[in-house]
Amino acid sequence: MYDFHAHTNYSDGSFLPGMVRAAEEAGLEGIGLTDHCSISSRDRANATRNRYAFNLDLTYERRRDAIEQVREHTGIDVYDAVEMDYDPRDEDEIAAFLEEANFQYAIGSVHAVEGENVQVSSNFEGLSESDRDTVVDDYIDRLVALIDSELFDVAAHLDLIERTPPLQGRTTTDHYERVARAFDDSRTVPEINAGRATREESIVHPSEEFLEALRTYDVSVTLGTDAHEPEEIRERTTFLEEYLTSHDLEPVSPPSLESHTRE
Repeated sequence: MYDFHAHTNYSDGSFLPGMVRAAEEAGLEGIGLTDHCSISSRDRANATRNRYAFNLDLTYERRRDAIEQVREHTGIDVYDAVEMDYDPRDEDEIAAFLEEANFQYAIGSVHAVEGENVQVSSNFEGLSESDRDTVVDDYIDRLVALIDSELFDVAAHLDLIERTPPLQGRTTTDHYERVARAFDDSRTVPEINAGRATREESIVHPSEEFLEALRTYDVSVTLGTDAHEPEEIRERTTFLEEYLTSHDLEPVSPPSLESHTRE
């Protein structure tokens, strides 16, 4: 059992040694540390980067040293990875950074549409029904572009917009199938993300209908707790173990890790 999506104090999570220790205590064989990184220079994206310290491009070498130190004191695999904000306008900059940093694997995420964070309800409450549908269309467009870019090993929390009441329930079967087809043609794999699964909302990414579309195209999946605090790791790991059994899923590792293992 591996967790390929967790955060530390190098972005918006808890102290790195404590996260690794919690993963070991939860019985995991390995944990991927995937702190947030945004490299966009546009004003709104840069403001978010500064507010939440999504600046792993400035700190990844120090974190890499911390990971090496932690590896000496743990019996599990600890992966040096990243979760990057994706915008099609930043593809060249993202590609250059990923080549320079040489992480073990990379996760890509769509967190915003036209500068608006899709997890913030107030960004969309004043919109008309048709405008809310347009936001969902734009989100799917960006998700497909992320997959098509093949910059990333993993695409995170595919239906993030389902966390946001004004946008919930607006993604259609056609949307799901379009994304599944994109994965079918790409090296990028989606994750089963438990970031909200144990909370009151009981939201799992992807939704059941979305997962069924991925099954139709025989798309493999990987796993992520999306944990930010040590206590979240055990609870979400238990959930994922039960989820895999109930859905008869056999997850894969991020493609870069699998290639490395084969070599």
